[in-house]
Amino acid sequence: MSGDTVTQSATPTTNTQHTTTTDPTRITTRRGAQASAKAAGKTRAAGAAGGTMALSRAARELGLKRSELDIAVQLGCLRTVVDDGGGGRRIPRAEVERIRAEKGFPATLRERVEAVGSKAAAEILGVPPTRFMRLARLGLVTPVKFSLNRYRAVIWLYLAAELQQFAADERNAPWLTGRIPEDLRRRLDAGLDLRPRNWRGRHLGALLRQADDPWSRAAAPASLLDPIQVAEIVQDPYERAHLHFHRPARADHGPPDSPAARITARIRTADDPDEIAWLRADLQRSLSEARAHRLAPRSRRKAPRSAAWHETPVVTARPAPRPPRGRRRPGQPGPSAGTTPERRRGLLGWLRRRHH
Repeated sequence: MSGDTVTQSATPTTNTQHTTTTDPTRITTRRGAQASAKAAGKTRAAGAAGGTMALSRAARELGLKRSELDIAVQLGCLRTVVDDGGGGRRIPRAEVERIRAEKGFPATLRERVEAVGSKAAAEILGVPPTRFMRLARLGLVTPVKFSLNRYRAVIWLYLAAELQQFAADERNAPWLTGRIPEDLRRRLDAGLDLRPRNWRGRHLGALLRQADDPWSRAAAPASLLDPIQVAEIVQDPYERAHLHFHRPARADHGPPDSPAARITARIRTADDPDEIAWLRADLQRSLSEARAHRLAPRSRRKAPRSAAWHETPVVTARPAPRPPRGRRRPGQPGPSAGTTPERRRGLLGWLRRRHH
């Protein structure tokens, strides 16, 4: 990232992984090992389902709103796992129990994930809202989330804990009370706004923490680049399709191609030259690691024909077509007087005998 971006460090958290092992009870019957294996498989599925929970249920267990739980996951406070059934990410029950066992729960957790808007953020720093907007556009504070209101205006949210740390640091006193340098004021007047770039940097860190596969780690920087930039680096169409398969889910605002969706896509896509160069380098490095781990799957090709197939094929003799009735085959002599049957059956034979 360039030197223009000033990102405050988030509250350090420790991710402790817990492994819950479920030993299914095997049921042995007289029908043999097939019935026993089937019963054991059902028991394993039940144990796996009981070891994790949906995000909405985890929010109720922790006494958080769903938006607050998303921030907790983004900050790394809670570890998530991939749902094998394809229903999105889930939270292990052990993670919920670990948070509930922490000292000061639930107040400490709520303080850690509390997000406020610009007006409340200015009150925490003790500055006017206009000054806080300048500090945010300079990149001195990093937003944790954004949304769009009904007028399609971008609403940035900031962590209250980070704002309190910023205000308590004596080194930041000139930014709160002093005069902003002249060169920075000129850049602000020219339209400088580092909030989207700082948010993308935080969002990329969250995606990398949740990635549990080399291809998922390569898809994280690719999701922040323009598709044209990705196509220049990943020229193999099968690898691009595999990266798209591991692309993290995006909660765009509004239906596709709507004004709200275009605004969201613009915020999520890198536009600064330094940021683009950094993401491209990160994608190339992650892609090399992903290729070393596992190659991208390719479509099955038909087996090549053997050499014997190209030899002269054996011609199978087909029976000669049967000629229609009343016609002789070519080259076959017609019936003579000696070969004509003496007696004909039916009305035609009776007429012939009468005229003769």
